[in-house]
Amino acid sequence: MNILVFVVLAVVGFGAIGFAFVPQMMGQSRADKRMKALQGDIQVNRRNADAQRTRDDRRKQIQSTLRQQTEALGKAKRRVPFQDQIYQAGMKISARDYIRNQIIAGVVIAVLCYLIQVPILFTPVFGIAGAYLGGRWWLGRRRKKYQNAYLEELPNAVEAIVRGVKSGLPLNDSMRLVAKEAKEPIKSEFQRVIDQQSLGKSTTEAIQLLFDRTPLPEVNFFVVVITVQQQAGGNLSEALGNLSRVLRNRKKMKQKIKAMSSEAKASAGIIGSLPFIVAILVSLTTPTYLLPLFTSTLGMIWLGIAAVMMSMGIFIMNRMIQFDF
Repeated sequence: MNILVFVVLAVVGFGAIGFAFVPQMMGQSRADKRMKALQGDIQVNRRNADAQRTRDDRRKQIQSTLRQQTEALGKAKRRVPFQDQIYQAGMKISARDYIRNQIIAGVVIAVLCYLIQVPILFTPVFGIAGAYLGGRWWLGRRRKKYQNAYLEELPNAVEAIVRGVKSGLPLNDSMRLVAKEAKEPIKSEFQRVIDQQSLGKSTTEAIQLLFDRTPLPEVNFFVVVITVQQQAGGNLSEALGNLSRVLRNRKKMKQKIKAMSSEAKASAGIIGSLPFIVAILVSLTTPTYLLPLFTSTLGMIWLGIAAVMMSMGIFIMNRMIQFDF
């Protein structure tokens, strides 16, 4: 009996000890688990905060780059210096030499007008007008032709850079490949970028030369993509691939606009040339019919009014068929 009593007392004692310490140990275990979970949440929140901070910094860099390029595009649309216009036309002549050639052309026009017996008072007027307006028209035509050729080859150059980057080539080697294999004028423009990098300029500074030489929105897109990738990082091949698709879509849109406006251009050309054609035909059939317009004061006044009205009509028709996007 005594042994049985001692066994019962021992069991009760161990049970009391267990009830006293086991809950405390379980509570400590739960507290440890909660502590570990809390620390894990803190680390996750910290990583999320760092990632958000990184995204915010990258977004600020991208916004700053886009703001700078937008300002540069706005400045490019303003009055361009005459020397820059010559360079943007793909010519290497200086502004002084170009003005000299304009003066020579004006003198030649004045001499021709004198030889065909134009009144002496009008010969310098025709010479100056022909030299200035003709030189500006020819420069604008060369500049537009150069830009169209540039835009024609730019999507191919961007795709070549994308293929080079995807194959493992660095960006500079991909651009060097474009400078060797592409057609003009892309070849010369990218070669200038490579030369600037050889002189010690960074990729961001050298690539800006493309936009300075050809201030077009498509070129601005390319410069923005390269600048953002150099400053904030990112998948360059994916960004340039998207840019290539955008450039080709813009090219298709321009061709569609050209096709849709061709009828309006033909109508404008017919309407604008109709008075001159009628005047020539009337002069051939009845040479003296239109002479009062050139020999009398009232006729000269009406010719001036007709010239002003024709100029206004041509200007309005020209603006109606111009599309900017």
